[in-house]
Amino acid sequence: MRDLQGKHIVLGLTGGVAVYKAAELCRLLQANGATVQVVMTDAACQFITPMTMQALSGRPVYTSQWDLRQNNAMAHINLTRQADAIVVAPASADFMAQLVAGRASELLALLCLARPAERCPLLLAPAMNREMWVHPATQRNVQQVVQDGAIIMGPASGAQACGEVGQGRMLEAQEMLDALVAYFQPKVLSGRRVLVTAGPTFEPIDPVRGITNHSSGKMGFAIARAASEAGADVTLVAGPVVLDTPAGVQRMDVQTAQQMFDAVMGCVRAHDIFIATAAVADWRPAKTSDYKIKKNGSRVAPQFELEENPDILASVAALPERPYCVGFAAESHDLLHHAREKRQRKNIPLIVGNLGPATFGQDDNVLLLVDDDGVKELMRADKLTLARQLVAEIAQRVNAQKTA
Repeated sequence: MRDLQGKHIVLGLTGGVAVYKAAELCRLLQANGATVQVVMTDAACQFITPMTMQALSGRPVYTSQWDLRQNNAMAHINLTRQADAIVVAPASADFMAQLVAGRASELLALLCLARPAERCPLLLAPAMNREMWVHPATQRNVQQVVQDGAIIMGPASGAQACGEVGQGRMLEAQEMLDALVAYFQPKVLSGRRVLVTAGPTFEPIDPVRGITNHSSGKMGFAIARAASEAGADVTLVAGPVVLDTPAGVQRMDVQTAQQMFDAVMGCVRAHDIFIATAAVADWRPAKTSDYKIKKNGSRVAPQFELEENPDILASVAALPERPYCVGFAAESHDLLHHAREKRQRKNIPLIVGNLGPATFGQDDNVLLLVDDDGVKELMRADKLTLARQLVAEIAQRVNAQKTA
């Protein structure tokens, strides 16, 4: 994926041991299609050399406002006029204090003040000791730079170079890249509240065995991320998967279909859109053994009765004031026929069909959208690309419904 194709990013480095992550961020920005212009403070040069950043970015690094390489000697103007965004990583406590005070003793602070704010966003990734982060002066400055239009990325909580543990650790390079990519996504769901289910469910037979399926949860997690990127307030109800929670998404972990049903019904009324991506088990054992069912040498397989799980999507669709409902049909054959039948049976406006055996656990997919207007295919692509396309389709339908 090259989400930043054609974007020009000014990458600012201030003093702090976390500056080593900026080298990896520079590499990731370029791998995602961006060109990168590095600007460093004097303090940053104590931790990493301009030569390193020039080698990584392929461009001369700027460190001084008195640099005469620009024809008009105005690097603080020229570097920002072609920039699509300024990312400062790390952003030290002192640097944020400079921005609040409007001080410009070095080139990086000067170009942040001189940037055309209406089209060149400023993203700051704080990095400092935990006590520095929680200090009232720092917190006041953070609130002020946000009021002045900056976007704060992080910080995270964890082990710090000083040996202490707490909040103030700079985000990892991939997390900062994701935040920048999210900024550039169209905010087609701004102000909306979206509830997503994802992954399989696990119906226990005994303490060590159960009924489940091959769903990895990747599609549902991609949809949750795409909805958050689109400006929505997203809640994700996840079955047993090993996936990181998308940035800005509230996550609820469940195991069984009944637990997922309870979680969804407990919060769905507070949401505008419900996207049922999870591959929920249709059946569960009527009784669960308290102990592992063991072979007894008789060669006779154990038998147990099944009972039907609650239908989450149908239950949401039956609410008097239901959200806009989107279902998923993971089929093994006759995809269009089964998707149409399921949409009618569930009484929902949109269903998304895919072939389960061809997509479970994979990183790409093909989606078939079925609604009152007919059928639309989203061609094979990675799941995040498809998720963004699907979110745009949902937003178009929801917004049209609102204005109708």
